Amino acid sequence: MPKLKVNGTEVEFEQGMTVLQACEIAGAEVPRFCYHERLKIAGNCRMCLVQVEGGPPKPAASCAMPAADGMIVHTDTPMVKKAREGVLEFLLINHPLDCPICDQAGECDLQDETMAYGRGRNRYDEHKRAVKDKYMGPLVKTQMNRCIHCTRCVRFLDDVAGVHELGAVGRGEHMEISTYVEKSLTSELSANIIDLCPVGALTSKPYEFKARPWELTKTESIDVMDAVGSNIRVDSRGNEVLRILPRLNEEINEEWISDKTRFACDGLKVQRLDKPYVRKNGKLEAVSWDEALEVVATRINKTDAEKTAAIMGDLADCESMLALKEFMLSLGSHNIDCRQDGAAVGEGDRGSYLFNSGISGIENADVILIVGSNIRWEAPLINARIRKAWARGAKIAYIGAELNLNYTATHLGENASILEEILTGKNEFSKVLENSKNPAVIVGYDALIREDGAAILCEVQNIAEKYNMLRDDWNGFNVLHRAASRVGGLELDIIPSRKGKATRQIIKSCASGEIEVLYLLGADEIDMDALGDVFVVYQGHHGDKGAHRADVIFPGAAYTEKNATYVNTEGRVQRAYLSFYPPGEAKEDWQIIKMLATKAGKDFSYNSIAEIRARMVEIAPNFAKIDECVKAEMFRVGGAGKIEATTIAATLKNFYMTDPISRASKTMAMCKEEVLGEKC
Repeated sequence: MPKLKVNGTEVEFEQGMTVLQACEIAGAEVPRFCYHERLKIAGNCRMCLVQVEGGPPKPAASCAMPAADGMIVHTDTPMVKKAREGVLEFLLINHPLDCPICDQAGECDLQDETMAYGRGRNRYDEHKRAVKDKYMGPLVKTQMNRCIHCTRCVRFLDDVAGVHELGAVGRGEHMEISTYVEKSLTSELSANIIDLCPVGALTSKPYEFKARPWELTKTESIDVMDAVGSNIRVDSRGNEVLRILPRLNEEINEEWISDKTRFACDGLKVQRLDKPYVRKNGKLEAVSWDEALEVVATRINKTDAEKTAAIMGDLADCESMLALKEFMLSLGSHNIDCRQDGAAVGEGDRGSYLFNSGISGIENADVILIVGSNIRWEAPLINARIRKAWARGAKIAYIGAELNLNYTATHLGENASILEEILTGKNEFSKVLENSKNPAVIVGYDALIREDGAAILCEVQNIAEKYNMLRDDWNGFNVLHRAASRVGGLELDIIPSRKGKATRQIIKSCASGEIEVLYLLGADEIDMDALGDVFVVYQGHHGDKGAHRADVIFPGAAYTEKNATYVNTEGRVQRAYLSFYPPGEAKEDWQIIKMLATKAGKDFSYNSIAEIRARMVEIAPNFAKIDECVKAEMFRVGGAGKIEATTIAATLKNFYMTDPISRASKTMAMCKEEVLGEKC
């Protein structure tokens, strides 16, 4: 490998690296504003100046200079120091000194680097220029007087998000970053430009003037707005979440999060269930815990086991799902299902329901077939990974409703019968799959929740087998889940046995009177009108659809208010941690189920969350491997039947409001109205 010297230290570097990257390997700090390792190089700010021996007699921009074998680089000479002081002095000519009222203060790169590398005074005393603020929608607040033209925001939206909605107009001192037409940004990843902005030009509009960084309690946790399992940091003050920021995880979300992940947190403080309720004379009334538990325990003990059922919701954690499953089994009921949408997954081996390529691994695919998924809305961060593969030359095609995926993708059609054409080689895309090195297929819930979902899943596996997607060095068979709870529920085998009923059968049985007691663990997405006169027990944290239909309500904890385990779509076990305690009389979900089991006189042997987690490891040993993605072996897909030659319809109509938390969010309601043009 080639070598160079940085401040007298010799280091090896890979061919194609820049001088700045080589300096980082050597441990030499090089300040920068425009450079970002995940974006294309711009070379705008000139802050990363270094001195290269044998080169031009002037400082060089290290971010844009290729490293060469034998180079001698200095990052701390008087020439470099003077050059950096000059750059900062120029940047501060027009930058307003309004740090006391700037939301970026305390986390501002310009502040930090001026302290570390600046002169301490400025020789310019002319009037500063004024730039009109730009409208970028309900999420991003602009103060364009502060902009230093690093263009990070422009490059992120172009290269990562794939939405070409920001750019520069004018030249020199008159240059401005603009949306051109003063409209809202439409990307589901747009708010990441807030983190990228090195100054206070782009800040969080919902977080404006709320708090300073040093006032906040910071808790590392996991996002539950989708099944990706993005790593996040929850910043709270008292018992209120003020903001959510991304945490670095190269295998999952890199350093990005979706706008829903970031901003739906204001829904955590409204429409909360903070005390038990029992329906009396047609009206829900607040009661004590003892009374609510007694009502449910009495009703359950009077009801035959086969006439009780439980459905788990999309935000349920693994501990509470396992606790409810064991409670239902203690009653003698096998009518238990974690798939509230009725998706045809979980009937086969573990690999039949995982995103087997891995979230980061999908970038290695050279051909990708997407079946029945609006992946841009269901998993924006996986869509960004696919865009990276597309940028490297991967060919993308999809079956289902016509979509705008922010990259070039061939629409093969909407009919499910196209899968059979691909399998038999009658479709033109079959040749593309045959000639590929690492082909992959992604099947989504638009296909899996159909009546023939099991047949579609079988056909997709047949395609994966025929086109060499299932190898020791590559597994291109992927199921994309929408719900944070789904893979964890499948890992714990929370699906009905042969004696039990699945979600669709449970709902039909409720309407016919065969099911008399239905326990909903945060399950809000089922058809409540189809439940008939069944006695509904709802356990959750928001007054959403399930609470409106319930006969008894148990107030639970949201994901920021409990220590809990989730498993993402690729099978990675992760932990969410408590930021503050649930409001009012609400309790952690597994504790509620334990209280109910005790009141009902049933054996519930778990006295702590550690005991429940030990049982989880017994059922699925991969629960012992936190933050690891345990790959599945070769597998079979359960189910059978024939694919219906009908359209695979788009079922996700709204990215911003998909669960009780985001539906309660004022910010998400504004996004829905502004971006989608739909009134709430």
